Formats: sequence, structure tokens, C-alpha cells
Amino acid sequence: MKSIKELHQDDKPREKLARKGTQSLKNDELLSVLLGSGVKGKDVRKLSKEIIALFDQDFDALSLERLCHIHGLGLAKASQILAAIELSRRYLIQNNQRITSAKDVYEELYAFCKKKQEHFLMITLDGASHIIETRTIFIGTLNQSMVHPREVFANAISDRAAGIIIAHNHPSGTLKASQADIQITQRLKEVAKLVGIELLDHVILASGGYFSFSEEGLLG
Repeated sequence: MKSIKELHQDDKPREKLARKGTQSLKNDELLSVLLGSGVKGKDVRKLSKEIIALFDQDFDALSLERLCHIHGLGLAKASQILAAIELSRRYLIQNNQRITSAKDVYEELYAFCKKKQEHFLMITLDGASHIIETRTIFIGTLNQSMVHPREVFANAISDRAAGIIIAHNHPSGTLKASQADIQITQRLKEVAKLVGIELLDHVILASGGYFSFSEEGLLG
């Protein structure tokens, strides 16, 4: 394999991109452009091929720690790669709905307002507040024994969520938080701190409106 210096000028990734566009570049060439330079004893082309091999091995498990295991790839370049991937992902899903208020939650989950049974729901969000997934965690009367943090956060971790919003409907129509609602919220808030996923709100839904723990200052 020729090094970048040995390649003909027109075959170098940056020059090739300028002449033919990004679509003409192989994956390792695109990564070479992103990295800009290699490291001592390893040029950018060789480094890029090693990183692409890691991508191909298990892209979903990609992490800062795994990238830094590649010889010569330091924290700065590994962070640069992850930031580029996340930025691209956010723009690719930019048409997905964003949640910026309890009103957005109410509109997103309005169909549950008229349910005859209580539904405990969770919305997972990325760092830009786009919805990743909306799930029903539990159906039935809400109490601490029925809503286990493991069920909530296993899904959030799987989604690689930055934050979650929990919600449930009150078939009675009342928009007041019960003692059980408060206890569940506090319990999940404590677990959220431990796992590093922010609990952004708990919204109670009813046909006549909503109650937001965040807006009422009950999340602390």
C-alpha cells in the first residue's frame, strides 16, 4: 500500500474530492480527509484503514474507548471522529420531531389522553432533542412496584439516548400529580443521575390538558 506521499497528486483524497466529489472517495479516503494527517510512524491512509476496519467490525459499539485502542489514535482525533458521526446523524434525522416543551409532549402523545387504562410511556431523545423512540412501558394502575427503572433505562441505554421524558395518562381527567406519581418520578430521577441519562420531564396527560413536573418545578 502506497503512503499518501507516494500517491500521484490526483489520487490523493483531498485532490480526488475536489475533482470528482465526495461520492468518488472510498470510506478510508473520506476518513483521511476528515483526519487531515496521520501520527508518528503511521500515515493518515494507514490509520484510516485501521479505523474503517473497526467500523466494519461493529459500528454500533463504536466508542471513544474503542477508538483510542487503535495504536497512534489519541483522544483528539478519536473525539473528532465521533463528533463528525454524531453531527451527521443529527442532520440526517433533522426532519424528525423535536421535543422542546411539555406542550410538544402532549401533542405527540395526545392519542393516549382518551385511553380507558393508564399507560406509562417513555420518549427517548438525542442530544438535539429529536425523538429517537416512543414506547409504552406499562399498562395499568401506576405504582412503584410496577414501574421498574431497569425497564425504563435498558431501552434508553439501547437507544443511546441523551435524555428521556416519561409520561402517563389519567383516565379520570384529573391533572394533579398523585403521591405515587411523585415517588416514581423521584426514583427514576435518582437512577437517571447514576446512568448519565437526563430525566427531562414527567408529563401527566388528560383530555383537558397536561401537567408537567418540569414546568411546575418538581424535578429539582
